[in-house]
Amino acid sequence: MSSELSVPAARPLVIGRHEVWPPVVLAPMAGITNVGFRQLCREQGGGIYVCEMITTTALVERNPKTLRMIAFGPDERPRSLQLYGVDPEITAAAVRIVVERDLADHIDLNFGCPVPKVTRKGGGSALPWRRRLFARIVRAAVAAAAPAGVPVTVKMRKGIDDEHLTYVEAGLAAQDAGVAAVALHGRTAAQRYSGTADWDAIATLKQELDVPVLGNGDIWEADDALRMVAHTGVDGVVVGRGCLGRPWLFADLEAAFNGRPERRMPTLGEVSATMRRHAELLVAQFVAGARNPARGERDGCTDFRKHVAWYLKGFPVGGELRRALAMVESLAELDDLLGKLDPAEPFPVSALGQPRGRTNSPGKVFLPDGWLATRDDDSVPEGAELADSGG
Repeated sequence: MSSELSVPAARPLVIGRHEVWPPVVLAPMAGITNVGFRQLCREQGGGIYVCEMITTTALVERNPKTLRMIAFGPDERPRSLQLYGVDPEITAAAVRIVVERDLADHIDLNFGCPVPKVTRKGGGSALPWRRRLFARIVRAAVAAAAPAGVPVTVKMRKGIDDEHLTYVEAGLAAQDAGVAAVALHGRTAAQRYSGTADWDAIATLKQELDVPVLGNGDIWEADDALRMVAHTGVDGVVVGRGCLGRPWLFADLEAAFNGRPERRMPTLGEVSATMRRHAELLVAQFVAGARNPARGERDGCTDFRKHVAWYLKGFPVGGELRRALAMVESLAELDDLLGKLDPAEPFPVSALGQPRGRTNSPGKVFLPDGWLATRDDDSVPEGAELADSGG
């Protein structure tokens, strides 16, 4: 498959001292963007690949699971880490740990999470409404990272809902606080992952800010990234659900931004080889952290199971074989099942441009009592800190 879209006047994405080409960022996704998956994607093309979200409280308290999640490949640069926090002091302490222990080269702050367990405590996409608290958190993170020259960025949504938009004001506040870039998902918290991303809002934010702006939302194919850049003028794109079961999307993105028309349309045989590589990388990751190699292989295969449906989306694979693949416990079992797929089966064109991963309906945003009554209360929301990393 090839594309005839013209390439916008693209340039490297500059995040502090890091120059990134192509200007593509893998969004952190809970349970997905671990070191194995990131390596698989990096083998396809360049960009910034962000690890799973780390909570500031868990990092400060040296939670063992959280510390294990902060893992990067030996050649992974820049090492990108997303932090979730609601307390300026705890956020600053977490950033100092990252800096002092040289855990990452780039820190992103999460202000975009729309899930009820986060917003009902005033965190994630609810927090920018409290503009003074938002600014305090960002300033604290930037100040703690500054001595080591580690750039800090923020990722956010348009606002709580269409009546409570915050993205322009929050973007300006983040810029004033010294962030290196701002990423905007063109949906409100109320939209969750439904409907269509508002690229016009992303264009508005780009016009308002001097620091680089990244656009997120509805990038299912590489040509969508080109269209977003042309429509909004953003300095880079953030890709999330579009790469689920399709890590070769990053090869397409690199080709697109380099002005090449080719796009990958892998046969089922090529997809099965990618599935095997993915499972192999996950097994290596889990074996490295396990006392028992057999347990590590089983855990790696178990982690791989969630990806099976995404890889096979649109392919004519029977339900029994799909179920078996989604229950594998060893690489040998996976090899046997993959051998039953028809390697010549062409890629299903009908799956192109279709949403992947989480899709849901708009819904009520749960907020703390009185949250919308004032915007200038900078007190830390009670109970909003999360103990578990990953989302």
